[in-house]
Amino acid sequence: MSDLKAKFEEAVNYIQTAEGDFKPSNELKLEFYALYKQATEGDVSGKRPGMMDFVGRAKYDAWEKLKGMSSDDAMQQYIDKLESLK
Repeated sequence: MSDLKAKFEEAVNYIQTAEGDFKPSNELKLEFYALYKQATEGDVSGKRPGMMDFVGRAKYDAWEKLKGMSSDDAMQQYIDKLESLK
């Protein structure tokens, strides 16, 4: 496993299990979600959720903004964003 992938998985684990001080805003959660999806699945696919699915639509739109970004770049941005918050 590459060093970048190991650091990325460590960062994902930290966010998923963080307790106490780490209380990200919904906007920050969306940014992490979009970077995670871009890093693990690539460009967004499928139809944009309907107007009444507010959460699904917000997630889709956040992910779509990263279209064309490489998996490695998304992983690095995810790690950098977390480091800047610590």
